Amino acid sequence: MKVSTRVEYGLIALTDIVIFGEKGTSVSAPEIAQRERIPRKYLEHILLLLRQAGFIEAHKGIRGGYALARAPEEVTLSEVLNALDSGILAEMETPESGGLRPVLNRCFWGEINERLNSYAENLTLSDFAGRCRDASSADWDLYVI
Repeated sequence: MKVSTRVEYGLIALTDIVIFGEKGTSVSAPEIAQRERIPRKYLEHILLLLRQAGFIEAHKGIRGGYALARAPEEVTLSEVLNALDSGILAEMETPESGGLRPVLNRCFWGEINERLNSYAENLTLSDFAGRCRDASSADWDLYVI
C-alpha cells in the first residue's frame, strides 16, 4: 500500500506530539522536524491541516508549539487519515461492466478496504502512539558492559 507523504508525515507528527507532549507540554515544529527528519516548511503545512481539523492547537511564546486539542484516547486513526486525505479510506467504485473486474473489486479490494476501515476506526491515537513507543524502544535495547 502506498500513501502520500502528507498522510505519512501527518501521522508521524501527531504521534510525535502524543509521545513528546505527554505531560501537557507543547512540542515545537522545529523539534518535530529535526527528530523525525521532515522538511520544516512541509511539516508546518501539515500541522496547519491538523490544527484546522481540530486535532492539535498552537501555543505561542517561549515554550510554544503544538499540543493535542483532544485526548488521544478520543481520536481514531480513521479520523486522522480522513482529515489528511479524504480518499484514503473511501469506498471503491465498482464499474458496472461485465467480466471479473467488478467481482475482483468486491471480493478482494473491497475486503481489504473494509478491513483497513475497521482497523483504523478501532485504533485510537493513544493505542497507536503506545505501539510506536514500544516498537522504537525495542530498537534501542543495548547491552552495555
